[in-house]
Amino acid sequence: MNRLEGRVALVTGGASGIGRATAIRLAAEGAAVLVTDIQVEPGEALVEQIVAAGGRAAFVRHDVTSEADWETACRAAVEQFGGLDILVNNAGMGDLKAIEETSLDEWNHTVAIDQTGVFLGMKVAAPHLRGSAHASIVNISSIFGTSGGFGTSPAYHAAKGAVRTLTKNAALHWADTVIRVNSIHPGFIDTPILDSARGTAFWDAMTALTPMGHLGRPEDVAAGVAYLASDDAAFVTGSELYIDGGYLAR
Repeated sequence: MNRLEGRVALVTGGASGIGRATAIRLAAEGAAVLVTDIQVEPGEALVEQIVAAGGRAAFVRHDVTSEADWETACRAAVEQFGGLDILVNNAGMGDLKAIEETSLDEWNHTVAIDQTGVFLGMKVAAPHLRGSAHASIVNISSIFGTSGGFGTSPAYHAAKGAVRTLTKNAALHWADTVIRVNSIHPGFIDTPILDSARGTAFWDAMTALTPMGHLGRPEDVAAGVAYLASDDAAFVTGSELYIDGGYLAR
């Protein structure tokens, strides 16, 4: 399918995991993709892969907590590809400690990336997206943006919960414009960040907690992004898409 032919997408955290799969999927559907990340080498390697496959892509190093970096990234999308139609706020990080063990610096660092980065992205990208007839923002939240999880990772849960609500707030703000805003809530996804857990009790626990009995793939989430970014979702805004193997259905 070429549902995104002629459109331009900016994907943060695009060098690995869900972001990487999303960049590949959007390019395969016809979009030009600006891959952004703080990981330069894998980001540039991904761009080479997309271009070798016949797609259009470029890379920009991008710290999502920096408003100046956001301005640079959005400007790069416009200058290199002629505009901006799709923003995928995917960049993020996790934390594992309990609330009593979480320092203020750790809290602020996680929130800056997972929550403030999404705010900055929507704020800075908005003037460019208004120039599109098919503008779509997809914010990657989490199942832990809706549930309390295991009682740990307070900053991650708080930030992902904020992304969920901020998505709805922005969707209502732009409801009478061309900009649609939706959130995706992945469950346990088999990404490189979980490689160290493979074969461990933690891996077995994640599998057991997923009703479908296995972890998801980054490509599963990328397919959801492609749908929300396309005109197939033209009447969808302010919604939550759970790609979690049934985790939150319990």
